[in-house]
Amino acid sequence: MTIRDALVSRTNQLAAEDDLLYHVGPGTIADDYPPSKDPRFYDRYWNVWHDDTGDLMLAVGGSFYPRLGRAESYAIVNLRGEHRSVRAFRPLGRDRADLANGPLRPTIVEGLRRWHHVLDAGDWGFSYDLAFADSHRQEYAAAWGREVAEEERHVTAGFEGFGTVEGWVQVGDERIEWGPGMAHGTRDRHWGIGRGVGGPALNGGRVARGGWTGGIWIDLGDVGLWGKKVLYPFDDPHPHAAWVRDVQRRLRFEEDTHVFTEGLVDLVFDDGSVRHLHLERLGDQTAYMRCGFYGGTPEAGLAHGEYDGPPRVEWDHYDVTDPKVRMALRGLDEHHCRVLETLPDGRSTVTTGILQPLDPDAYEACAAGKPGWSFW
Repeated sequence: MTIRDALVSRTNQLAAEDDLLYHVGPGTIADDYPPSKDPRFYDRYWNVWHDDTGDLMLAVGGSFYPRLGRAESYAIVNLRGEHRSVRAFRPLGRDRADLANGPLRPTIVEGLRRWHHVLDAGDWGFSYDLAFADSHRQEYAAAWGREVAEEERHVTAGFEGFGTVEGWVQVGDERIEWGPGMAHGTRDRHWGIGRGVGGPALNGGRVARGGWTGGIWIDLGDVGLWGKKVLYPFDDPHPHAAWVRDVQRRLRFEEDTHVFTEGLVDLVFDDGSVRHLHLERLGDQTAYMRCGFYGGTPEAGLAHGEYDGPPRVEWDHYDVTDPKVRMALRGLDEHHCRVLETLPDGRSTVTTGILQPLDPDAYEACAAGKPGWSFW
């Protein structure tokens, strides 16, 4: 068995400590996998939270780059099309248990179970105090990328999950309270090598793409769909995660921006069962992840881990109800969608979740008739 096979096959070997940003290589903290020597090694947390009404969503994340000695964090809020972001940078320092960065102050309350996220008020125009509780069993996996001469092999390792969110969010003069059952979302804890860390200077002049165009993050109740991984609630008897072996997408887009609006998604699980989903974007409720470094920030074009300077906080504010603004920000996009599932007996269920394409790459995949992609 190769190292790749061993890493991909392992499941349920996570420990609570794996929620800490302490990793040194693609394995878990308990592994004796050799530490990475690649300066692009990263350890990252990422979250998207939303209500079920289509009013409010947030994307929050942060990364450590231990070989570069850098740390960065961001938060994005979209309240009915008012899109605000804040980004913070600092030297990493020796204490990797300290996740605070400028006004962003996340803490791990219980590894693999609970986090507490705080954003202090400031000129960026929004703040929050939110508690996230995991609801689905996480499982470790690693996805290896292509071989590149004179570089360590690219890899994204770690785990993903779903959960509930409670607390408050303040945007301008409006305060939104999320009580029990009012908000939910997804998160991941990934670490690895590559993904454009450090920008072109550390990637042979190459500009990295913002991410994967086929992302889908939806809690359907009995299962959570995280890309092609199928996660089960903590009390579910399935011993391991399942997988989606085939996805067929029929999608619609805005005519002027080619940004996603609506689609039909059919998924075939590895046991042969099929799920049929109808996704409809809720208004202009999208978190544009360029504001979180994916594909380069809107103004400066900063990639993940590229900033190398003194502590700094920056922010932006966009009206994404304007098609010209959406056109300028599009890239790796988190679209908050109403999700209608048609069951085999003809009944249907409704929830909300996230479709994450690369825009306009998803449109172009449909236009080209790539396998699994077509217009609706």
